[in-house]
Amino acid sequence: MGYRLDRWADPPLLVLASLAEEPKHGYAIIQDVADTMGVRLSAGTLYAVIARLESRGLIEPLEAADRRRPYRITAAGAKALAEQSERMSRVASLARQRLVGQEASSARGRLVGQEASSATDRLGWVGA
Repeated sequence: MGYRLDRWADPPLLVLASLAEEPKHGYAIIQDVADTMGVRLSAGTLYAVIARLESRGLIEPLEAADRRRPYRITAAGAKALAEQSERMSRVASLARQRLVGQEASSARGRLVGQEASSATDRLGWVGA
C-alpha cells in the first residue's frame, strides 16, 4: 500500500478534539473519536496518549466518578488544539483552492483539445 495521508488522525489531536467539547473518561473518548471522527483507538493507545498529554500539561484528570476517571482539556491544550486546527484549516483551504484551479485548468485544456479536434473534423484532416 502507498503512503498514507491521514496524519490528521494523530491520536493526541483526536483526544484533544474530543475533550474540547466536555470532560470525558477513557471509554467515552474512544466512543466519541470513533463516532465523530471515524477512527478507532485501542485502550492501550488511548491511555498512552492520555499519559503523554497529561505530562505536557495539555489535559488534566478530574475527580474519579465510580471507577472512571474523567479528563479535561487545559487552557494550554485548548491553545495547542486551536493552533493546530488553524494550520490544518489553512492547508485544507489551500488544497481545495489549488484543486479547483487544477480542475479549471484541466477543463480548459480539454475544451481546447475538443475545439482543435472539432476544427480538424470540419476541415477533413486525418491525423497520422
